[in-house]
Amino acid sequence: MIIGDILNALERLAPLSQQEPYDNSGLQVGLTRTETAGVLFCLDVTESVVDEASEEGFNLIVSHHPLIFNPIKSVTDRTSIGRCIIKAISNGIAIYSAHTCLDNDMHGVNAMIASKIGLRGLRILRPMSGSLMKLVTFVPKACSEALLQALFDAGCGNIGDYDSCSFTHDGIGTFRAKEGANPYVGHIGELHREPETRIEAVFSASSKAAVLEALLKNHPYETPAYDIYPIDSATSGTGSGMIGTLDTPVRASDFMRQIKSVFGIGSLGYSGDAGRMVSRVALCGGAGAFLIPDALRAGADIFLTGEIKYHEFGDNDDRILLVEMGHYESEQFTQHLLLDAMQRQFPSVKMKITERGTNLKKYI
Repeated sequence: MIIGDILNALERLAPLSQQEPYDNSGLQVGLTRTETAGVLFCLDVTESVVDEASEEGFNLIVSHHPLIFNPIKSVTDRTSIGRCIIKAISNGIAIYSAHTCLDNDMHGVNAMIASKIGLRGLRILRPMSGSLMKLVTFVPKACSEALLQALFDAGCGNIGDYDSCSFTHDGIGTFRAKEGANPYVGHIGELHREPETRIEAVFSASSKAAVLEALLKNHPYETPAYDIYPIDSATSGTGSGMIGTLDTPVRASDFMRQIKSVFGIGSLGYSGDAGRMVSRVALCGGAGAFLIPDALRAGADIFLTGEIKYHEFGDNDDRILLVEMGHYESEQFTQHLLLDAMQRQFPSVKMKITERGTNLKKYI
């Protein structure tokens, strides 16, 4: 099992096409064709984490936050980033970061937070534009079910909490095969009319290559007719933040105490009426204050995120209850999400979450 196999699985879990333009997700440092000795998961890459990997024989570190976020002009021992890079390369350790690829995934960081606090009916708070595409194709009626299943297996048909979603309609397709063609039905030089089924299904833009491969491999025609085009939809499974509903309304103060307990947080920052009842909850792991307007438009009673600026609390306290959890605290379970997903696929590979504290913000 080489490191590249693990990286491919990580990119299937959280495709690089889902990252924000400002981000630098993906492979940060290292070789991909080296045999995997072990995978160490963390939220942030620190010198201590690289030392841990080296001491315990892990040659792949998978972090949430990128080690190299902003462009660097030199790699020296004068900066912590430089020292991490030098140590990693010297010890044959690769470093990969998931960051906004996972932040923007329907089953990523925000879904993990939502599951911890018991939200239901989840949807993306701000869907990513252009993240959904639609395939339209035409296939002989007798072959439609087999092709449709192959498309589902490749990633078509996922809408919100539903899969295998499609629309089909029967009609008549016409074509004339020219010299040199090898028609599945009909004859060279003759106009042919074939009972066909029109298939429509949506898919994530990150699945386009897999969907095209499934279409061309499973369609009986040597030259299938098909269209692929982007669509805008609020049901997109890719984007920022998440919103859902609690099973029963709860007093905000009690809900915040629950959050402190579940996430092991010493104190929460909040604004608004802690005595109000809340049921509709919007959230975003990390620095998510940019989504406050989206939470308001979605009718959220409360918005949870890792970081909120001081004046942002005052600007909105009469319309929505805002809660600041702490950046690390809100995203800490991302390590478990990544570990669980990779262990299911590679049970024989040594894996663990770092035992070195990586919260960059300290408290007294």
